[in-house]
Amino acid sequence: MCGIGGIIKVTPAGEAAAAALAVPPREAIPEAWLDVLDESIRHRGPDGQGRFRDRVVRADGSVVDVALVHRRLSIIDHGGGAQPMVSVLGGPELGGPALRAGRAASPARGAMRPLLFHGKPNAAVVYDAVRGTGPGNTGILPADSSGGTDVPPMDSQEHGQDAHATDLVAVVFNGCIYNHRDLRRELQSAGHEFRTDHSDTEVLLHGWREWGERLFENLDGMYALAIWDRLAASLVIARDWFGEKPLYTIETDRGGAGVKALCTAVPGLLNLGAHGVQGVDAMSPMGVQSISPWVKFGWNQVPPAWNPVELCIGSSQFLSGQTPSDAPISSDRFAHLSAAMNPIGSTLSVDALDRMLEASVAARLESDVPIGCFLSGGIDSSLIARYAHLTRPDVAAFTVRMPTARFDESPVAGRVARHIGMRHQVLECQPAPAADLVALIQQLGLPFGDSSLLPSHWVSRAAREVARVALGGDGGDDLFMGYDRHKAIRWLRWLDALPRESRRALAGAVAADANPRSTRTRLSRLINASAHDGYKELVAIFAAPFDEHLGLRGQGEHGWNAIQPFGMTCEGSTDRFGALNASTAMALRFDRLFYLPCDILRKTDTASMSVALEVRAPFLDHTLALAAMNAPVSCLMPRGQRKGLLRQVARKYFPAEIVDRPKQGFAIPIGEWFRSDYGGMKQLLMDHLNSAEPWGPPRLGIELNMKFVRQMVDEHMNEQRDHSQRLYMLLVLSIWAKWMGSLGG
Repeated sequence: MCGIGGIIKVTPAGEAAAAALAVPPREAIPEAWLDVLDESIRHRGPDGQGRFRDRVVRADGSVVDVALVHRRLSIIDHGGGAQPMVSVLGGPELGGPALRAGRAASPARGAMRPLLFHGKPNAAVVYDAVRGTGPGNTGILPADSSGGTDVPPMDSQEHGQDAHATDLVAVVFNGCIYNHRDLRRELQSAGHEFRTDHSDTEVLLHGWREWGERLFENLDGMYALAIWDRLAASLVIARDWFGEKPLYTIETDRGGAGVKALCTAVPGLLNLGAHGVQGVDAMSPMGVQSISPWVKFGWNQVPPAWNPVELCIGSSQFLSGQTPSDAPISSDRFAHLSAAMNPIGSTLSVDALDRMLEASVAARLESDVPIGCFLSGGIDSSLIARYAHLTRPDVAAFTVRMPTARFDESPVAGRVARHIGMRHQVLECQPAPAADLVALIQQLGLPFGDSSLLPSHWVSRAAREVARVALGGDGGDDLFMGYDRHKAIRWLRWLDALPRESRRALAGAVAADANPRSTRTRLSRLINASAHDGYKELVAIFAAPFDEHLGLRGQGEHGWNAIQPFGMTCEGSTDRFGALNASTAMALRFDRLFYLPCDILRKTDTASMSVALEVRAPFLDHTLALAAMNAPVSCLMPRGQRKGLLRQVARKYFPAEIVDRPKQGFAIPIGEWFRSDYGGMKQLLMDHLNSAEPWGPPRLGIELNMKFVRQMVDEHMNEQRDHSQRLYMLLVLSIWAKWMGSLGG
């Protein structure tokens, strides 16, 4: 688990290219730019850092400069897994002829024994492919070297060929490839020789040489990565199927040269504007239309600015605009996931799910550092803990106890651990809500409105004291229909049979009360959802009609298409679901393909990597997830019971008191904190909402109905109505907007 960044600059042929070649590579992509990217990901990788540079002149005369940045959290292969990792395959003295750019090499090419360069553990890595060396003894060594020598130079004198024709591949990688040992064996059978002991990063290098872009089809894991291929003069980026690991890009034009940058963190890209990268302007007008989905839901798949852009989940893209076949390519495995979501498909048996879960957990237990399991006592975490203990009895479970939580999970979690026979630790956390919230939003660089980010961060911080890797239950509710709102789908279908005018009249007659969990409040929300845009209103923070009162409606499209990042519309897929009501089909797609990556997984990555803790999600195993997506609703929710199929698996191993325990969720009493000023939250809220520019400088173009905002504050403080999540969202928006204004792009 790590953080990555990179910049590629393409100067077109002609006078501009000639001028570019006269500029040293370190000036073409200044160190200051790389420093900005590095600083934004520092917290993600405390165990090492590295940089890579290269320059290539293409056949058409254009000049390509590239630089990669990496911060490492060392989990697998401490000695061999440092990055950037660089593989060089040159002349015959290096083990075989250079492969052609298409990467579809002949089986008769001979043994694949590239020189491998990477850094020492806990050392800074600086690799300059243009000069062919690391400066002095900087830790750049062949993988099997024991000395402190310089890297062998990669120039025409060394290889007897044009240095630009050297078959060099470099990678920076964030995540974990769970099937890397299987892929290593397959590649070894094809003639590849590995230099590291068990690094999953080296598998990416060899896999790219062997399969090209088909590599990503073979990966089972969570990842965001960038691969520089010198022969193709292309930089390819890729992201895992579900979007467990973030990756953002920007594209600018600087002096006639196209500059593209990538980074794990949004702040790294936005801060480039203050360092001379033209076209990156944190102060560019956004307006309510850009910000509306974020305020309504607390998340979106598109950052609320014209730049940067988030790479689509399950996709790969050539940033340089040139691929081995000289044609732009963007592969989208999201479509594969979408096509697999057929709720009238194959029934998934209890025993089959049991086996798949056990295998998935086992695959996620590889680690050279302490690893544990989050244990709340719920179905998801209890099953994961049980499988983990079965595979590795040394793995401990831990439960974090928060002083202000409504529910103390530790007694139930302790009973689960004793039932399994698993070592269990109860950890205490000391929250600092106001300070932590500001730091997290600024570190993320997005107005992320899910308040469970805070407890997730505190849990991760406590767990980091005893482990560096943890297994979590992300995906369980989304794939196996575990949310309370899933039970409401059938009521929405019943209400949909009424005329819209009748539904709106009914919504006006049933108002919510001050208790957000009361039957009246839940009923009011359900009727309002039916009277407006249906299921997604049950997910929204500013559900209708609150979005209208705030000034969001009329400023941007809030229908399903407003949150469709890849041109896929739920409405257009109704025929695929046969007799299944379209609302159910859309609800499942919404949760699995949008809510899961944009909210749940973004929250987990932000919370855990803020303290350099790697969290793995067994429920997102490809085989398991596709099986769940193909299972009919009647299989996942038998007799309308939430997560019914998963409960049947749990009944094989746990007593009814654990399996049938009511769902508690992971909420914090944010509404009470706003009234009592616990942790400075009330003061933080008032300072931001009462400031002269609560939504940042006017140039951002964010305008909301402040009269309605003040009304919500008054109603909440007087306990007339619960607006806790809405006020939290507005506080987050204000923190983020003021931070954006401070960048001065």
